[in-house]
Amino acid sequence: MNDKPHYHGHRQRLKERLCNNSQNLADYEILELMLGQVLPRQDTKPIAKDLLAEFETLGGVFKGSDERLKKITGIGPGVLTYFKLLREFWTRMAEEPMYVQDALSSPDAVSRAAIARIGNLEVEQFWVALVNNGNKVICWEKLTKGTVDKTAVFPREIVALALRHNASGVILSHNHPGGDPSPSPEDLARTMEIKSACRELDIRLLDHVIVTADRHYSFMESGRL
Repeated sequence: MNDKPHYHGHRQRLKERLCNNSQNLADYEILELMLGQVLPRQDTKPIAKDLLAEFETLGGVFKGSDERLKKITGIGPGVLTYFKLLREFWTRMAEEPMYVQDALSSPDAVSRAAIARIGNLEVEQFWVALVNNGNKVICWEKLTKGTVDKTAVFPREIVALALRHNASGVILSHNHPGGDPSPSPEDLARTMEIKSACRELDIRLLDHVIVTADRHYSFMESGRL
């Protein structure tokens, strides 16, 4: 008699199919294998199908909040930690182009990094990319965390951060949890205040990028800087 649970053979067959032609795997089968890394002694097919029923897509599962994920039977601390690791891995891959470029020539690299890092958050965060004279990124750092619709940022904080890192240029970024990246009147006023404060110390404000989960708004592209 074989005492191994039925899903062991199924999981092995999935792994073989993954190695032979990964494109042939269904979305729930990809999730099965991922969950199997954390839940090796559990049948992960029902959990995978429940996740897709709740979040509809792999991207939806990947970006799901802990609160929603925990509602799925079988999702515990181990899976939540594993998903956090996967998100951080993917986010850092999205941030890499911002660092490896010799110089930033457009908002694209920063917007992709910001979308990956903060685009899907349910509260606003304000991040700053600092660049040297050649527009190469030397620092990408969170400045503040706010609420669902605002975050307090003071021009002096940004200037102090730039001086501390000997940066000559600043790129601002924050997220809009509501899904619309268009700047609010407060965003417009705050950006002009920061621009004025930076100008006094010969620090260039290169852009302010507002992001959502899949879109961005660039002050520079829109001619507002």
